[in-house]
Amino acid sequence: MTTTEPVGHRVAPALTTHPGFFRAPFAAATYRGVAQLAVGWTWALTAGLLVVIAVVTAAAMVPVLGLGLVLLPATLALARAYGDVERARLAAQTGVVVPAPARRRPAQRRWTARLWAASTDPVGWRATAYAAVVLVLTSVYLAFVVALAAGAVGGVVLAVRFLLDGGTGDASTAGALLLLLGALAVVAAPWFAAFCAQAGTLTTLRLARALLGPSAAAEARAAQAVAESEARVAESAAAAAARRADVLTETRAAALEAADTERRRIERDLHDGAQQRLVALGVTLGTARRAAERDPAAAVAALEHAHGEVKETLAELRDLVRGIHPAVLSDRGLDAALSALAARSPVLVRVETSGLEAAGTTAQAAAYFVVAEALTNVAKHAGASRAHVRADVVVPEASDDPAVAGPTLRVEVTDDGRGGAGTAPGGGLAGLRGRVAALDGTFDLTSPADAGTRLTVELPCAS
Repeated sequence: MTTTEPVGHRVAPALTTHPGFFRAPFAAATYRGVAQLAVGWTWALTAGLLVVIAVVTAAAMVPVLGLGLVLLPATLALARAYGDVERARLAAQTGVVVPAPARRRPAQRRWTARLWAASTDPVGWRATAYAAVVLVLTSVYLAFVVALAAGAVGGVVLAVRFLLDGGTGDASTAGALLLLLGALAVVAAPWFAAFCAQAGTLTTLRLARALLGPSAAAEARAAQAVAESEARVAESAAAAAARRADVLTETRAAALEAADTERRRIERDLHDGAQQRLVALGVTLGTARRAAERDPAAAVAALEHAHGEVKETLAELRDLVRGIHPAVLSDRGLDAALSALAARSPVLVRVETSGLEAAGTTAQAAAYFVVAEALTNVAKHAGASRAHVRADVVVPEASDDPAVAGPTLRVEVTDDGRGGAGTAPGGGLAGLRGRVAALDGTFDLTSPADAGTRLTVELPCAS
């Protein structure tokens, strides 16, 4: 159907609903039913009857020197064409679409097998049966509709005749009876005619569904195929969900481990760096205070030393804070933060960026630490003379597939060093891999010996 409305409610509301019963003579479904019966009867009387005669004649000629074996496939093809036109006619007049059946294909390629398949084609034979039955069906229903309509007109004629005669004389009793019969015909005939028109259309559609549509076995196979397809999709989704759960478990553990490692690093840096310097600063200031009266020169020297310690402590605290979250990243964005990393690197670094504003703050922070760790490794271990950092936002092509990801922040760091880098457990790159995995990103490290290193990371911009 063209809508989700049930077939009976659409073409035969008088048979399915109480309001449809009372509105039957005036309903559009009634007039569509009358038109469908008239056109269907005409089509069945001409083309349908021709199809039936042709198929029956060809089948009867099969025993006659096998001549029917040549004619029968052609007549069955004609019957299939008749069925195609009939389905199109019903769809146009009633709005109900009867699905086309699937044709049977011979499993063998020999001409005898093809001839047998064409002569026993169930689609053609069922279309022939439909042509024969629908001719009788539409003839009966259309005859009832015409007869009832004629009865209503006859009732009006009898009533008018009685009124013109004046209802007097010996014929008054007979005239009154005729008037009563005419009134009943005028009142009842339109309802019965409407019922016949709607019932004829509904019966025709059910017949077409049974003989011109897919067979019950084909529908069962199609339903089974759909069920199997849905089951495969569900299994695939369940497997993907299970894999996703495993990945989330692993990345959660890696993220917790990386956070714990980072916490211990901060604690170690504070204890071994800033805390020790602050203790030494306190001792130096105490010495300066005690020497201020008896040895001013020693006090000045102690204060100079304390001043240097303060500057060293501040520098270490800035480096520590930068390692937690750099201020330049929050104030000026990832572009400026990457340029600052390149400026501090002892290796010549070229930076290229584009469209970084589309990336989220979490993705930008992760990209910053990836580049920071990569440039640190380049400076300490790679023996490189130059490095290249490229960061941009990649937008995939438009697609209706929900599996296609959204924009990603891609970061690539390359150098011309000795290569051979790896993500050893507990190392800086291993921690970065865990950080990237926790954001559903990808981490790819290519570092062949004596051929430089390429680190490519992609992070969802929504992170």
